[in-house]
Amino acid sequence: MGAEEVSTQKKPTILVTGGAGYIGSHTALLLKEAGYDVAILDNLVYGHRHIVESVLKTKILVGDVCDRDLLNQIFAAFDIKAVIHFAAYAYVGESAIKPAKYYQNNVVGTLNLLEAMLTAGVDKIVFSSTCATYGIPDIVPIPEDHPQNPISPYGASKLMVERILADFGIAYGLKSVIFRYFNAAGAHPNGLLGEDHQPETHLIPLTLQTALGLRDSMSIFGTDYPTRDGTCIRDYIHVVDLARAHISGLEHLLYGKPSDVFNLSNGNGFSVREVIDVARQITGRAIPVLECDRRSGDPPVLVGQSAKARAMLGWRPQYSDLRDIIDHAWVWHQHRHQLANPSTRAAA
Repeated sequence: MGAEEVSTQKKPTILVTGGAGYIGSHTALLLKEAGYDVAILDNLVYGHRHIVESVLKTKILVGDVCDRDLLNQIFAAFDIKAVIHFAAYAYVGESAIKPAKYYQNNVVGTLNLLEAMLTAGVDKIVFSSTCATYGIPDIVPIPEDHPQNPISPYGASKLMVERILADFGIAYGLKSVIFRYFNAAGAHPNGLLGEDHQPETHLIPLTLQTALGLRDSMSIFGTDYPTRDGTCIRDYIHVVDLARAHISGLEHLLYGKPSDVFNLSNGNGFSVREVIDVARQITGRAIPVLECDRRSGDPPVLVGQSAKARAMLGWRPQYSDLRDIIDHAWVWHQHRHQLANPSTRAAA
């Protein structure tokens, strides 16, 4: 099937697991805007029903990928042509103390989903993986062929699924696109979709919550790394750019192209101090910090190489500037917490 044939046909129904979560909801919105029918499955442990119903204007299927009977019912009720799979637990620290939770949901749940797909004759999946499968990098920027040596159960669970997908491709003809991405950040420019985790562990939302006065201060873990200002450097990629990439990966499969693996990254690294400084400029507010000791397992620099996705998918970040990423997140956080009108936010 060629690209022209896909574009002239009615676009198919796509099942988005974890579609009420951060990246899943952005992807579901862009799928709808692109003309796809979307079925959203989420167990609402971390997802938000009101986001799906009020912003996406879509009914949510509440349930778990570990529930095989429910999956069978969904595949019977909807004419699903492909799956975009986000449903996973993703707290690295928690995975170290509760590995059973992560292997059960991320590995067993995905295996259950794949078996239900095959039973229903659905043979295409876009899988949300992670740069955590690489572990401590030997090369920066990190390419796709970098050795994968995860140092957390979370990263190991994602790597296991990658291997399952490869084996299912050989044995059953399942086609997959795997995305290993770096630090998802930002929010939809409309201010209605953004990052809202409980508990929150990501740098940019923690910084903006501190700017809003929801936190007294925020912590910098390690100021003596061999980096330009002593703090860790990370690759922040805008969530809308991630969502766009997942649609590109989906269409890669719908056009009949083979399974593949891609990094998704900005390609630019920003330090913890740089993120906080830009947030101060955009918000116009004080952001108190506490300087703390390093955390175990934090590499000094994590930056990805995404040339393959650019070349093969025609994808490139639209919002690569850190100011855009933080500005969009700031609009969202003000809207979310109803503490200020986004239109009156401090000028950068």
